[in-house]
Amino acid sequence: MRLFAICSAVVAVVAMLGSSTQAAPDPRITDAERASLIAYLDRSAKEFEALVDGVSDAQWAWKPTPERWSVGEVARHILISEDYLFEQAMVAMRGPADADWEAKTGPKTALMERVLPDRSRKVQAPEPLNPLGTSPMTREQVLSAFRERRARTRQFAETTQLPLREHLTKGLFPVFDPLNAYQFVLYIPLHNIRHNQQLAEVKATPGYPSR
Repeated sequence: MRLFAICSAVVAVVAMLGSSTQAAPDPRITDAERASLIAYLDRSAKEFEALVDGVSDAQWAWKPTPERWSVGEVARHILISEDYLFEQAMVAMRGPADADWEAKTGPKTALMERVLPDRSRKVQAPEPLNPLGTSPMTREQVLSAFRERRARTRQFAETTQLPLREHLTKGLFPVFDPLNAYQFVLYIPLHNIRHNQQLAEVKATPGYPSR
């Protein structure tokens, strides 16, 4: 009887361990996360295209002050940033999985959704994302490149089955570090929404050309 009791206890512990392993969070994005990401991508792209639609060359290049960006410069910043953020997601995926991913990055999705679209707090763009260090582009060139990048990002968001949430890396803003690969992709439309507001601000500034 004693041997039987010991064996039963061992079986119970093994079963408990197995149950614990099965209960570990899935590092792949959930259906809700995928739907939210796609909705953000579509919303931000639609806003962006509406804001630059019909902008003339004079309006594209006009600057409210020498220190502030023009519509064209804001648009280039959005484009440059999409490439950078998507690449950071790929950098994360090339690294090893982090067993503590949930503790390190779990709460940051809600933080990003709250902070990034909030234009009440201005942030200086880091040098790699500063459009002033890039060659000027016409509205048509930016739109063409933006549509190409956004189609790539959206297809990835729609189809990926990779364990995005367990692969982490750092970015250009230490306040968020580290982020997981999913969060770097989510960063793209949230950042886009933030700078769509900047585009609207430039267009509403007194002195903006009427045509």
